Amino acid sequence: MPKQLVLQHGRLSPSVEARLKEEFDIVRSGEQTDSMAVLRQHAGDITAMATSARHGVTAEVIATLPRLRAIASFGVGYDNLDVAFARGRDIDVSYTPNVLNDCVADLAWGAMLDISRGISEADRFMRRGDWLKGAFRLTNRLSAKRLGIVGLGRIGRAIAQRASGFTMDVRYHNRGAIPDVPYVHEPDLAALARWADCLVVAVAGGSDTRHLVSKRVIEALGRKGYLINIARGSAVDEEALTTALQAKSIAGAALDVYSVEPCFPEALAKLDNVLLLPHIGTATHETRAAMGELVIDNLKSFFATGTVLTPVPEA
Repeated sequence: MPKQLVLQHGRLSPSVEARLKEEFDIVRSGEQTDSMAVLRQHAGDITAMATSARHGVTAEVIATLPRLRAIASFGVGYDNLDVAFARGRDIDVSYTPNVLNDCVADLAWGAMLDISRGISEADRFMRRGDWLKGAFRLTNRLSAKRLGIVGLGRIGRAIAQRASGFTMDVRYHNRGAIPDVPYVHEPDLAALARWADCLVVAVAGGSDTRHLVSKRVIEALGRKGYLINIARGSAVDEEALTTALQAKSIAGAALDVYSVEPCFPEALAKLDNVLLLPHIGTATHETRAAMGELVIDNLKSFFATGTVLTPVPEA
């Protein structure tokens, strides 16, 4: 049987691109200077597209493809996908949830341990030969502390579950209380920050959560509090956070995401009270392979049944 035609919009990992080529005939766009010309050339043939959360897809691209009916995105975020415009044209948009929960939660815990115990800072201390001059500074215990989670979705719950091994008290902030969880809901985010020793950001990106962790929330976290962001850079007021870290008005931060990636505030690189990671929450062999397979499975499902397996949820 001839393969179905799929538009690959933007680069994906080599393994995912190889799997796409195994299963489908591929037309590529998104990197070329004449990308829109490529889209117009194949506009009458394209019914399905593969893209990524990082690359996204705009209304302009969608409007160029009158027969498009499915978008399969590699990633759990969908703030770079114009989902509302796609749905207005009866296009199913899928993403890759669940398969990445554990790896992102693991990274959140690694980041919390690192910034509270000064692990990366101690490594730099050793490499500079500073141990010969004196002992490393005292750090803060993580066990039996208070953990606040901003966004108790799939990843937030995975983070919370791991807290039991550290005998931590857990509270969370959501738009509303969740009935089937054992954690205390705190409707006021600043109050949660004031209570917490560690505040982990695990919300979706987009306009609804932009600067949700505001200057007021960062100030409420206080001199003994740590901020960990493994969600989206847009969810935190990056300027206010940088100022707080410089002034040491919070204890520290661990960041895997930034407002404008791959850029980040240069001032942060000069500080020892911040851990800087290059957006690696899902960057394990196991998770990336599972995400890639889910992209393939969503496309296969669309061609077989007309629907995708993991649609982006309704707002």
